[in-house]
Amino acid sequence: MASASRLLNFDTSFNPRTGEPVQVAPLVVRLTAPNDGPFTYTGTNSFIIGGSSVAVVDPGPDDGAHFAALLATIAGRPVEAILLTHTHKDHSALAPRLKVATGAPLWLEGEHRPSRPPRPFEIDWVKGDSDYGLLPDRRLRDGETFSAGGVPLEAIATPGHCANHLCFGLAGTPWMLSGDHVMGWNSTMIAVPDGSMEAYLASLEHVTALPYRHYLPAHGGPIMEGPDFAAALRQHRLFRNEEIVGAVRDGSRSLGDLQRAIYPKLAPTLMPAAQMTLRAHIEFLAARGRITARFGAFGVQLEPA
Repeated sequence: MASASRLLNFDTSFNPRTGEPVQVAPLVVRLTAPNDGPFTYTGTNSFIIGGSSVAVVDPGPDDGAHFAALLATIAGRPVEAILLTHTHKDHSALAPRLKVATGAPLWLEGEHRPSRPPRPFEIDWVKGDSDYGLLPDRRLRDGETFSAGGVPLEAIATPGHCANHLCFGLAGTPWMLSGDHVMGWNSTMIAVPDGSMEAYLASLEHVTALPYRHYLPAHGGPIMEGPDFAAALRQHRLFRNEEIVGAVRDGSRSLGDLQRAIYPKLAPTLMPAAQMTLRAHIEFLAARGRITARFGAFGVQLEPA
C-alpha cells in the first residue's frame, strides 16, 4: 500500500492557456476559466465537444471574461446541451447565463444534495459554494448513453466528491471527462457531509474497470494513464487511513492533532482542504470500527478502537 502511494506523482506543470481554446482530443476543446486558487489550481476547465453543433461541459464560474470566451469558441453553432459533472459553483455558476444565451437545456445527475444528513451542530463547509437551486432539464443516469454535440457519450455516476458527481465517457474512444473525481494536480477534496469517502473510494474502483484510458479533468492537464492513476489515488487514500489509525493509536485525540501528525509541512493555503478530507477519513474509519470518534459542538474526540 505504501509503495502504491509513492507511485502517485502529481503533475503541477500544466499550462492552462487561460481564455484560449485548446484542442485536447478529437472533437473536444478545452477552455480554462480565470478562477485559479488553492482549491481550483489553474482554474476550471470547461469543455466544448462536437463539430457543427456542440455541447458545453462545466461552463464554470459566473465570470464575464470566461462567458465571452465560451461564446466566442461556440462561434454561433447550435448548443445541444449544457452538461455538468456536478454542482459546485466553480463548475456550474455560469450555466443559467449560458442557458439563456444559447437556449440549451441543462443536463446533470440531479439537484445538489449532501451525501448524508448533517449531524447536530455540524457545519457543511462547502454549502455556500454549492448550487442548491439549480434544477436539471434532463436527469442523467449511471450507464446511460446519449448524444450531445453529435458525440456519443456515457454518463458515469461517480459520487464521493459530492453526491451528484458524474464523469462523461466519449463512447467508442479512450477519452473520459473526469470532472473533479480524478485530477492530476492533487487528490480530490472530500468535505463531509457534502461528500463521502466511502462513495469516493467505490467510485475510484468503478472507473478503473471502464475502457476509458485517457482522462480530461476539470482542473489541470490530461491524465494519459487514467485507470492506473485512479488506482494509485485509491491506494493513497487507503494508506492515509492506516496513517490516521496509527496516529490515533499514538496519541492524536483531535483534528488538530491529526493535522500536525499527518501534514506537518503542508502549505497553509491547503490546510482547510486537508482538514475537510481528514474529517471524511475519520468518519469512514469510525463507521468500520477502526477508531472511535465522538462528534460534538466543539469538534471531534478520537480514541483507539
